Amino acid sequence: MTLQTDRLELSASTQADIPELYAFLGDRNAMRFTHCDESFAACRKRVLVHEWFRRRDGFAPWVVRVRGTGDIIGWGGLYTDPFDPGWGPELGYYFAPVAWGQGFGHELAAFALAYARDNTAIRQLTAFAHPQNVPSGKLLLRLGFEPTGFVEAMNRNRFTFLL
Repeated sequence: MTLQTDRLELSASTQADIPELYAFLGDRNAMRFTHCDESFAACRKRVLVHEWFRRRDGFAPWVVRVRGTGDIIGWGGLYTDPFDPGWGPELGYYFAPVAWGQGFGHELAAFALAYARDNTAIRQLTAFAHPQNVPSGKLLLRLGFEPTGFVEAMNRNRFTFLL
């Protein structure tokens, strides 16, 4: 099933998507404020484990494509992190550098919040932003997330959103 926003197509990840996802999820510069996959195998594992969680939870990160072209520019949305559990449902977004600064993060995140409200039992979301990733922190605040402190072990500011 493909979901759509004004400019984006969102879908579950497939094995065929992994090489294009790894192009930015494995790029140290692109992922400098978040997790960077050290290898193609690590990226494959992360994507496929999240897909297993989609079957379990009913939500997981979507592959983000540009409507009309089908170009993969991101990965994100709602998820429960299988690799850093304990935070509950989260909102996260990861974009290829070619997509930065065009409002795609806001479009994806706003859609994910509406999706959570209308299609899940989620009542609170957590999100994280590296202190130097100022645009991400501003985006979360614009969406209505509240800052709830700094998580030293992650070197990230934590935000929460009540649905």
